[in-house]
Amino acid sequence: MTTQKVNIAEKLAGFTERWAPHRIARVNDYEIKAAKLQGEFVWHSHEDTDELFLVISGTLTIRLRDGDVVLGPGEMYVVPRGVEHCPAADEETAILLFEPTGTTNTGTAGGPRTRAPINA
Repeated sequence: MTTQKVNIAEKLAGFTERWAPHRIARVNDYEIKAAKLQGEFVWHSHEDTDELFLVISGTLTIRLRDGDVVLGPGEMYVVPRGVEHCPAADEETAILLFEPTGTTNTGTAGGPRTRAPINA
């Protein structure tokens, strides 16, 4: 990874695929990933790690079994480890994810939406 500054808007402008995380930086053993979302993801959990969602643009709903968390630009939420959740966005939404290196986007669910992060 580079030690140069990262322009988040430029990174987001560089791809169109939704639900495909792009690794834009590393901090110690964590990856910062940019992603564009639209529609509903899969219900999943991460047994060994928390997951931080930071909304850059649009609106993200994080569905939880006991209620939804709705986030707008500049807002973030940490899904605690082991908590089942399902991200959803009615319109295209840009986010940053903060996760330990090697975290699988679909957690324990697996399936066709599982993606290795792409270097952006």
